Amino acid sequence: MKAVGRVKVVDLLGEAVAAMLGKPMRAALTALGTVLGVGTFVAVLGLTSTATGQISERFDAMKATEVVVSDKSSSIGADDVPFGPEAVDRALEIDGALAAGVYAPGGDATVSGNVSAHTGGVVGLVAASPEALRIVNPHLVAGRLFDQGHESRREKTTLLSSSVANQLGVNDLSAQPAVFIDGTAFTVIGIYDDVERRVDEMLLSAVVPLAADEDLRGEHTIARSLLVETRNGAAPRVAEQLAVALDPARPDRYEVPAVYDPTRLSDEVSTDLGVLFLALAGICLLIGLVGIANTTLVAVTERIGEYGLRRALGAKSRHIFAQVLAESGMLGGMGGIAGVSIGVFSVVGVAVYKQWTAVMDPWLVFAAPGVGLAVGILAGLWPAWRASRIQPADALRR
Repeated sequence: MKAVGRVKVVDLLGEAVAAMLGKPMRAALTALGTVLGVGTFVAVLGLTSTATGQISERFDAMKATEVVVSDKSSSIGADDVPFGPEAVDRALEIDGALAAGVYAPGGDATVSGNVSAHTGGVVGLVAASPEALRIVNPHLVAGRLFDQGHESRREKTTLLSSSVANQLGVNDLSAQPAVFIDGTAFTVIGIYDDVERRVDEMLLSAVVPLAADEDLRGEHTIARSLLVETRNGAAPRVAEQLAVALDPARPDRYEVPAVYDPTRLSDEVSTDLGVLFLALAGICLLIGLVGIANTTLVAVTERIGEYGLRRALGAKSRHIFAQVLAESGMLGGMGGIAGVSIGVFSVVGVAVYKQWTAVMDPWLVFAAPGVGLAVGILAGLWPAWRASRIQPADALRR
């Protein structure tokens, strides 16, 4: 009995293959729906995993390692200089804090190539301590950063973003060119084209030492902040302790914005992206399922005479049902295999183009052909049932 069963299965598969080879173009077009559906399914989920990895990496590199504290001394009547040297030392005593520096995005200033301001215009002016400058980490294209020596000597030095330097025509620093910030001469010692942090405030700005900014505008007009770099993921814990560490007697002097846990945020973003793209992939598979079902149903209608003849020669309804279902399942399985290949190549191609690291779950590659097979079988259920209900007399009348 088992041998007979195996022979019937072989015969059944042979008939399904013969039917597909009889009209290869129709079989290819039928499988195309599954190819596109499974290919999109694999590509979308693979690209989601790849993009999620990039999102997590950027969250970890930036928001997970930064705390910014502002001073409210003017509103509560404090008369000392905000964020003196002792503030940096106290911040570094907190477990998880790696570096700290004073940072003051000071609004706009007129920067020109000469004292009469015939060239240049209004740009952002940022004051920073050498420690804060290292935390911001400008990418220099010429020159150097200012250091503690420039700060202690109150030297009028500045760094220019590349856009401001181009606007002023400052490209060669060998002659120690000077620019005029609000009418005061500053020596340009460095030009940068990118920064790791505080991008919005830095890319169209001139950066000066804190002491030079105090001499330029007065120390009590500067809205200072303390910029603290932390270990990866330690920012929320450092933010909770920072105000008390800076001034145990008056922690309300400092405003420490709540630091959202970046790991949780990136997980939420990744989950939302995953759900969205999984829904899109499901729609693509549904389209493929409808395509296979429609084409298979048309094929059943065209082959009513064949099925009626087989029934007249002794074939049972279940044999017709199994044959049509086998054809549909084989088309879905082959479409799934082709779709996996297309999806994987798509993910790798996008990752190479964007210089990302391609990320794909192994289960997705191995399960996708099975998904195609399942889509093919589901799509063939209704046409197979219709074919199995064909009676020999009905077929002969047509």
